Amino acid sequence: MESVSKAKQRFRQYPVIFAKCSREASVYATCVLKQDNIKKNDCAEEFSGFRTCLRKAAVSLKTKI
Repeated sequence: MESVSKAKQRFRQYPVIFAKCSREASVYATCVLKQDNIKKNDCAEEFSGFRTCLRKAAVSLKTKI
């Protein structure tokens, strides 16, 4: 059951991780909302920035996503 408690602990950190990346999330969401007919890779650059931010935030909190 240790793995379950570790997973629960990681999930509790998600709101903090997402809050640290609110600017990048906003940029990505704006790109998606501007598209009338979104296709794969339309907002790849914005998503990459958001994903990188999430990873850095997780590392700074000593957890993983």
